[in-house]
Order: sequence, then structure tokens, then C-alpha cells
Amino acid sequence: MIRTLVVDDDYHVAHVHALSVGRVPGFSVVGEAHSAEEARQLITEMRPDLLLLDMYLPDYNGLDLVRRLTSESAKSDEGGYVPDFLLVTAARDIESVRSAMQLGAIYYLVKPFTFAALRDQLEGYRQWLQRLERSPEADQATVDALYSLLRSPAVTSVTRRNLPPTMARVLDIVQSSATPLGAAEVAARLGVSRPTAQRYLAILVQKQAIDLDLAYGATGRPEHHYLARAR
Repeated sequence: MIRTLVVDDDYHVAHVHALSVGRVPGFSVVGEAHSAEEARQLITEMRPDLLLLDMYLPDYNGLDLVRRLTSESAKSDEGGYVPDFLLVTAARDIESVRSAMQLGAIYYLVKPFTFAALRDQLEGYRQWLQRLERSPEADQATVDALYSLLRSPAVTSVTRRNLPPTMARVLDIVQSSATPLGAAEVAARLGVSRPTAQRYLAILVQKQAIDLDLAYGATGRPEHHYLARAR
């Protein structure tokens, strides 16, 4: 489970956000904080994986909280703790967005937002963590996939009906296979060249319709394998 701390100065809003996070599979809420200092204390005690972080707090803002955590971590001999954070805020100025990106926010949701928007970003973050865990090294395809998971809403409803015919056939081949497939295997089953199959597979990975896995053989070079996305 991805342990999440909700930080918002409004008690009612914090509770609503906590309930929303709890509805997303794979996430649990470990607490709610209503000021930056309260959040710092809970982060030290609970070490959450993720902050659902408001910008406007009564003592100092959410980005300053991240800055202080980062500074403390750099100065600590034992190593401080800085969780990932998803900014949820009414702040619409570009400087705030820029600062959030520079500090490593996984996303920036502008209030008010829908549950679907929050769910998509949380699911994208969960998929990003899963991809990190099974990718000990990163080639360009892996890097592209990791960035796309955080910068684009998670796609959970790609079906063959909303895909071009050939791409839909590629999706069918991958989804019907009991084992992960390489691009050459997909090309042989589809009756097209390997580069053509590779292109369709890359698009389906970007759409998050299938997963890319890396297998390291005896040469140490990664081999791309494609498999149906777990539901």
C-alpha cells in the first residue's frame, strides 16, 4: 500500500481528500495535517510515501515545507526523509507551478478538481512506482515510459474499439498471450516487420494499454518484453 499523508489547512477539505485517496486501490491514508509544522512532525513519525499537499497553510506554504525537508535531509548525517508529493492547491500563478516542478512535484492539481482527476494521477503514480521497482537500469524507452506515467493521466479504458485496426490487433495479441512477448514475436503473429510492430507496441505502452518489462540476458543488454496490463 502507498501510505499517504493529506495536508490541508481546511479540516473539511482534508477529510474529503482523505476519503478520496482511500477509494483508490493501492493507497491508504496514514493521517491528516492542517499546518506545515504538524505535517513535519507526522512525516518524521510516520514516514509516508506520498504527501497530498496544499499550498496555502497557516504557518508557511507547502512548497516551503518541501524545501525545509530537503534542506534538513541534506544536512543530516543519518539522512533525512522527503516523501514524494502531489500538490493540490488553488494557487494558479505560473511561478508556483514552476517552483513545484523544480522541487519535484509528481503533479499539480488546481482546485477544484474531480475525484476522477485525482484518481488518475494517483494511479499514474502507483504505476510509476511499479515500473521503477522492476527496472534496475533505464534505457530511453524506460525513461520515456516513466516520464509519461507522471506527466499524463493514467489511461485505464483503452479498448480495441477506440484504436486503429492494426493497433487493436497488436493489443489483442499481447492481451491473449499467457507470457510476455517480444516485438519480433508480435511481428511474426501479425505478419508485419519488427520495426512496425515495435512502433505500435511503443504507442500502446504510452497509452498505458500494455506494460513494458525489461529482461536482462547473459550479455547484460535489456530485452523489451510486452505484457497485458494488470487490472
